[in-house]
Amino acid sequence: MRALTVVPRVAGTASLDEVDEPPASDGPVLVETVAIGVCGTDMEILGGGYGWAPPGKERLIIGHESLGKVLEAPPGCGLEPGDLVVGIVRRPDPVPCSACDAGEWDFCSNGRYTERGIKERDGYCSERYRIMPEYAVKVSSSLGSLGVLLEPASVVAKAWEQVEHIGRRATWSPRRAVVTGAGPIGLLAALMGVQRGMEVHVVDQVTKGPKPDLVAALGASYSTGSIGDLGGAVDVVLECTGAGQLVFDAMEHVAPGAVVCLTGVSSGGRMLSVDAGALNTSMVLENEAVVGSVNANRRHYESAAAALSDAPKDWLERLVSRRVPLDSWQEALERRNDDVKVVIEPSPGLSGQL
Repeated sequence: MRALTVVPRVAGTASLDEVDEPPASDGPVLVETVAIGVCGTDMEILGGGYGWAPPGKERLIIGHESLGKVLEAPPGCGLEPGDLVVGIVRRPDPVPCSACDAGEWDFCSNGRYTERGIKERDGYCSERYRIMPEYAVKVSSSLGSLGVLLEPASVVAKAWEQVEHIGRRATWSPRRAVVTGAGPIGLLAALMGVQRGMEVHVVDQVTKGPKPDLVAALGASYSTGSIGDLGGAVDVVLECTGAGQLVFDAMEHVAPGAVVCLTGVSSGGRMLSVDAGALNTSMVLENEAVVGSVNANRRHYESAAAALSDAPKDWLERLVSRRVPLDSWQEALERRNDDVKVVIEPSPGLSGQL
């Protein structure tokens, strides 16, 4: 079968290769891959900046945002041939740490977890893969090919869960949320904020293309200024860019008791001037909280699936801006002005049937 592989940490090594069929040790559920979403992490891996191959191998099959169709499944596992599924990315460490032992492997504390398509475990960008039933999340047939959005939505679902957990430390009725960044993660964060009945503002630099219209279609507002320019109290900030200046803007322009959740990873090498004393004073005296959030557990995938099922399908369809067949995978890496989410389709005919 064919798969998109790369030598991790070596730029320019991506290629479409013939590889062995997935081993039975990966799990009893055999899945035909329908679609693979391309995200910033994939671009880092393909660019040589990130990733680890499985032990004993030189190359890594990439792809962690998946959608597939079950071909084989053992009786009683909760899955049947024909079901649409999304593969969970992370696996617990083998020790395990206390978090992994409790089933909270997205909070692994010793770093020995593995991740499909990222860290020491082959990903989903192959024509077929195998998986254990507990790591396959069933997707409603009504969602169809849009189920490829489930993995990024799971990251956002976890972020919102973290915000709400912290908010319950006190009497808290958040009304106003700001999302920084109008990429797929930011747009899905805005969707879930609107679903919670909040007044949502999205801050991004783009002035043209589909993103401002997608925000408006949610009933949210779109701005190219700073968080401070919005005026008024901000109860929740979901920072989805990793841009250092936006991180500090978020921390400086929130209401007392506000929660700031960081989901974007900042690149190093850029120095910023910050009044650390004033920031510390504000956070202490106004009970503000800042939390980082990454990856997702099974319950976050399930929460995300419910959020996507409740979302307008025509709006979700607009998030998937391009679908590229596996043979033309290089086109998926091109950055175009009207791109939101680009998807690689190992089985494009199958996607058209959903």
